[in-house]
Amino acid sequence: MDKPLTLLNHIAPSFPVPTLHLHDQVQTLDQKLTINGPSKLSGHVHISGSKNSSLAILAATLCCSGTTKLRDVPNLSDTRAMGSILSSLSAEVEVSGDEVLINADGVSCVEPCRDRVKEIRGGFFVIGPLLARFGEAAVALPGGCDIGSRPVDLFMRGLRALGAIVELRDGKVEARVRNGRRLVAGKFRLDYPSVGATETLMMAACLADGVTILSNVAKEPEVIDLAHFLNNSGAHIEGAGSSKIRILGQSQLHGTECTITPDRIEAGTFLLAAAITRSCINISPVFPSHISSLVHKLQTAGCRIRRSGRDSLEVSAVCENGDRVFRGFNVTTSPFPGFPTDLQPQTMALLTTCNGLSRVEESVFERRMTHVQELQKLGARIDLSGSRALIYGKEKASCFLFPSALVGSELTAMDLRGGAALVLAGLAAEGRTEISAAGHIYRGYEDIDRKLAGLGADIQISSSTASVLA
Repeated sequence: MDKPLTLLNHIAPSFPVPTLHLHDQVQTLDQKLTINGPSKLSGHVHISGSKNSSLAILAATLCCSGTTKLRDVPNLSDTRAMGSILSSLSAEVEVSGDEVLINADGVSCVEPCRDRVKEIRGGFFVIGPLLARFGEAAVALPGGCDIGSRPVDLFMRGLRALGAIVELRDGKVEARVRNGRRLVAGKFRLDYPSVGATETLMMAACLADGVTILSNVAKEPEVIDLAHFLNNSGAHIEGAGSSKIRILGQSQLHGTECTITPDRIEAGTFLLAAAITRSCINISPVFPSHISSLVHKLQTAGCRIRRSGRDSLEVSAVCENGDRVFRGFNVTTSPFPGFPTDLQPQTMALLTTCNGLSRVEESVFERRMTHVQELQKLGARIDLSGSRALIYGKEKASCFLFPSALVGSELTAMDLRGGAALVLAGLAAEGRTEISAAGHIYRGYEDIDRKLAGLGADIQISSSTASVLA
């Protein structure tokens, strides 16, 4: 463990911390997307690096001595916020295109900028690396989309199992190693396979003394991505991707190079974009095993999906001579390898254009249904009861060039994935759809307007204020 920092004398600077600008233009919440539909899409779209992998790995660089180089880091408001969080700790962060260099050897405080942490859920993840490397940390409660409760008690109890004293006070979690030296290995079973808690405890355990066993952990691809990064940095992690992870703690980790895995949620969203517009597109890079639950559902509905290369997929939802009917289906979200909650709103948008009755149940986040009332403004027939929705699609089993009965309207994006659902619905709707608060969408989709325009969509982004340039 590096020399401990004095918590009270090393807090985040009181002056504003500048945002890390990964590229040129910054998206703000007051932006508006305008879509003229219905759209037909064609061509190829490039899938950016994973947002969720990037956030965890950026946090993990705090565990490492020396310089780390990350490739394929997407240009998103969330990744910029995480860069600012690292900068507020006095880590060096340099950006060139989609490559990011981070050196945390100069970290001089263990309390990141509160305002930046409150912007994104992933900002809280730095508590694990800070505590493990410097022996103490104070991190504000996290922010992110208001889609349901995401308590930090799992994080706190897990860190206590590793020998930390952890307290919640004044809207932040304060932690320090109990023995005054370093974290100690332990065993901890998660009540729920939380991705964030799994990643945070895995990072902390990498620098703990002894062998840590974490059970009932998340199996998501992003957890595997983080484990690969940490192992390449000198950690010893076994079992990532299974329900039990074994970590042999090391005295220190070193910098390394890492390429971020493709974003499976962006890939799934573009598959759904092709399906809802009854189009044919090619996407890459993509790992089909990361989105197999969605691929199966789309094939059930009537889409043709095939590998068109080592890391590419072609999806065809084109109706030829009325010979294909797109059938509705049922979805219940669950942790990986189940159907991802981050694709539930976009899938619901598709189901409004399919034949028959479909059911959607959200079992991960209790408030991830705010998109329903916005879809209803477009004419979607949806009955909502709590976290369960019935979607009444088309009544007749027929296939039209543009199958949707949706009609353009003025909408508001309430959160990231719900906003993406509105974009998909706007592509299928007749006439003009305007989506306010579009900045939510750019938290997780790099250049989504440009990518869709490149596929043939009539889509523009505008803002009530001038663009903010780096």
